[in-house]
This record gives sequence, C-alpha cells and structure tokens, in this order.
Amino acid sequence: MDQMTTENSSNISEKETLADFGRNDLPAEFPPPIILPEIYRGKSGKTFYPEYTQEAKALQWALNRLAGWELPGKGHVEEYIRSMYRRNFRPRTYESALNAIHDFLKGVRAAGKTRLEEISKNDIEAFIEHEQDRGMKISTVRTRLHCVNAFLGFAMEAGVVSTAVLARRIRLRKPETLPRAMDPDDVKQLLSVIDNPKDRAMIMVLLRTGMRIGELLNTKTHDLHLRDRKIDIYEGEKNRLGRVVYLSDDAMSALKAWLKIRDHQKEFLFYATGTKSMSYSTARQIFVNYLHKAGLVHKGYTVHCLRHTFASELLNAGMRIEHLQPLMGHSSLDVTRRYARLTDKTREEEYFRAMSIIERGEGR
Repeated sequence: MDQMTTENSSNISEKETLADFGRNDLPAEFPPPIILPEIYRGKSGKTFYPEYTQEAKALQWALNRLAGWELPGKGHVEEYIRSMYRRNFRPRTYESALNAIHDFLKGVRAAGKTRLEEISKNDIEAFIEHEQDRGMKISTVRTRLHCVNAFLGFAMEAGVVSTAVLARRIRLRKPETLPRAMDPDDVKQLLSVIDNPKDRAMIMVLLRTGMRIGELLNTKTHDLHLRDRKIDIYEGEKNRLGRVVYLSDDAMSALKAWLKIRDHQKEFLFYATGTKSMSYSTARQIFVNYLHKAGLVHKGYTVHCLRHTFASELLNAGMRIEHLQPLMGHSSLDVTRRYARLTDKTREEEYFRAMSIIERGEGR
C-alpha cells in the first residue's frame, strides 16, 4: 500500500475522503466529481492512497490544498483542476498551476472583486507587474502567465469570464539565449577523470543520445536493446512524446562495463546505492563532482549541457537538422534550429573568408 504525507493532513479525520472538500460553492449545473478510491488517515498519522496512480495522488493533493482557499471562483478552480486530471496532465503540473492561479486570484480579491465575471484585462496586467516587481525571471513570469491564461480560457468556455479578457493576449518577449554546449576539449577533460563504471556509463549515454537526465533516470532495463543499440523512451520528460535514441560505440562500451557489475535485480538501469532508482539531485551531484575533479567547475556547466553538446556535435558533423529533431524529441523544428545558431559552419567559413580579404586590403 502506497503511503504519502499530505499538506494539512491533520485536517483529515479517520476515513474522511478528500473529494468531500471544496464543493460548497459549485453551481448545480457542474458535473459530479470524479470518483476515486477512498483516502483515509491511519493511526500512524500517515495519509493512505490505496491503489492510486501518481496522477490521482496529485489531483487529491490539489483538492486538499484548494479546500483552504477563500478566493473568488474557488469552485471553478476545482473544476479546472479536475479537467486537468481528465486530460492526463503530469502530476507536477498541478502545483505550478495552483500556485499561479492562487496568486492571480489573490490580486483579483485585493482589487475588491468577488466574482470571476468581474475579471478584466487590467487584472492580468496587474498580475504581470506584480510578478516582475518581485524580481521573477521573464521565463518564470511567462510560465505563470500561461497557467493563468489556461484557467481563464477554461472559465471563458464555461461562459464565466468575458471573451474580451483574452481577446488579445499579452505576450512577454523572452530573450533567445543560445544553448550552452561544452567545449570539445572540456568534454575530453571531463571524460578522462571518470573512473567509476556506473558514472561513466551514465554520462556517456547522456552525451551520446541527447536524453534528458529525467528520461535516463526513468529508463528501465527492458527499455535498453543492446542488440539493436538503442533505448526506447516511451514518454518524453518535457513534452510526453515517445522516441528512440541510439547508442554510439563508446556509449555501448561504457554501458557494457556497467551492466557486468550492476545488480540485475534492480528494475531501473541506473540506481543509487541502497535504493531502487536514482534521484535528479544525486545524478547532478555526481556530474558536479567530476567537474571539480576535471577543474571545470568554474565554467558553469550543468548536466543539461550534455544534451546541448550532443546536438551541436551532430550538426557540426553534418547531420541534417530535420533528422536531429526526432532524436532530440522536439515537437517543433524551430526549437531544434536554435542549435544551428551555434554550429553554422557555412556562416563561419564565409566570415573568415571575407575577413581575410578585408585584412589584406583587397576589399577597398
């Protein structure tokens, strides 16, 4: 039986279902709540989720947190959260959506409004300014604004919020930064100090497949196909798109060395000592430790830089960008094109050809 401590669990009496919370202000026309297995708090004080999926746990966590709100449109927020469950949103999405919607509605209440029908575009502008005044990065403000807009769109379809509110959406320009790839010499230096078979296999697979760290940590042994030299990713970490990635000779060699000594009873391909899997923080610390050992920590490389390095090296080697896109798991070719700004050899050659002419004084 799965166990999980829930925020405000002291408010849940023995055998009291969390689905009972937050339904008081829903109009009669709302559909009945999603029926899920009963949640109860045992004698130990722990909250029990019998036979719950991660999505169901996230939904009940959100409903429990929502129960303590005293904000406009609380019933509509609950129905929106339930719609997220029906549409199979990721568990982690519930927290970010609730936080953004809470702060937005808090501002609406501060403006003296008690109903969603009173919301105007000015409330969205005030929310953006508030986030910027708090020193939020533009990428964070955009993410939180997206959460608010998604909720308002849901309320608009329900006929609660005016269509004028989202008629011309406010778009925040995000700086188009270059992906951070590692210098080739730094890659060699990093690999030269990795002597642990498990660590070497993990870093080599990230470097040669372009997998996100979360995707690799979720990889199980049956996802690895040594004969075909590939790994199946059934659901992408970011956009939930499945894909196949391939293993180079050096990645295969590192993997085989690890497979010889790993515990074959473990389900996940990589795991930490004494556990069945490995957390992101553990994997990140392994990478940082080797950066220290290689004298590269001052360069600010992250684990994600291995993915950027994979993409830039393949483009430098002549791979066509439309072939790189599915390997990276990008839903849009425009995202993959960011790497072309790092690796445009034709542009680089044209620059130095023209500059040599200028330096010889032939262009005057």
